[in-house]
Amino acid sequence: MDKIYLITDIPGYSPQISHLLSMMNYARHTTLAAVKDLTIDQLDYLLDSESNSIGALLLHYAAVEYAYQVATFEGRDLSEEELMIWGPALNLGDEGRVMIKGNDLNYYLDRLNEVRERTYALFATVDDDWLYVEEAFWYNKPANRYFMWFHVFEDEINHRGQIRLIRKRALA
Repeated sequence: MDKIYLITDIPGYSPQISHLLSMMNYARHTTLAAVKDLTIDQLDYLLDSESNSIGALLLHYAAVEYAYQVATFEGRDLSEEELMIWGPALNLGDEGRVMIKGNDLNYYLDRLNEVRERTYALFATVDDDWLYVEEAFWYNKPANRYFMWFHVFEDEINHRGQIRLIRKRALA
């Protein structure tokens, strides 16, 4: 936390991976500030029948990060068993509204922390060259793993805006 505003080297990680993790850590820091002290009712609050709850968005972050761990480190899609766990959070929408509710903030924070700890462990096993490996990605266009992991925290930043809006309405 002393270096939250620095994109810098992190012991145990190569330089570019350190920088990527620095950015991911800052994104998570601001997310945690946005959800601090929310109640179950506030985490489950829906703006309307088509919106996602804050709780669902938090679990979505964990699900996306887990899915990218599997895709980039294991070179596979999620299994049927993993989709049973993470599918509602990945898909959000109707499935998420039905399945993701009634959990306190610690439930979501624990899922986020579990997945992030696995990310740290996985990134400790690779170097900067790993980030630049290219694979077919969206619309069958090439992307490197650096971009894929940028997308993990870019998605979090994007949805954090939703969380801030929902929070304002839920506390109103």
